[in-house]
Amino acid sequence: MAPERTWRKSSYSSGNGSGNCVEVSLAQDALVRDTKNASGDVLAFSAAAWRALINSL
Repeated sequence: MAPERTWRKSSYSSGNGSGNCVEVSLAQDALVRDTKNASGDVLAFSAAAWRALINSL
């Protein structure tokens, strides 16, 4: 069984009820999910791909 991951909500997520929130879990890889649908699909990035994405923003 895989260990439980720690998820962190984006600091850009607004508290105005718009529901536009994402969370990220960083380990050997990076997973991104919709806060409203925690059991739904996730985007998975390798560590190198995540660094490249963040550096390009």
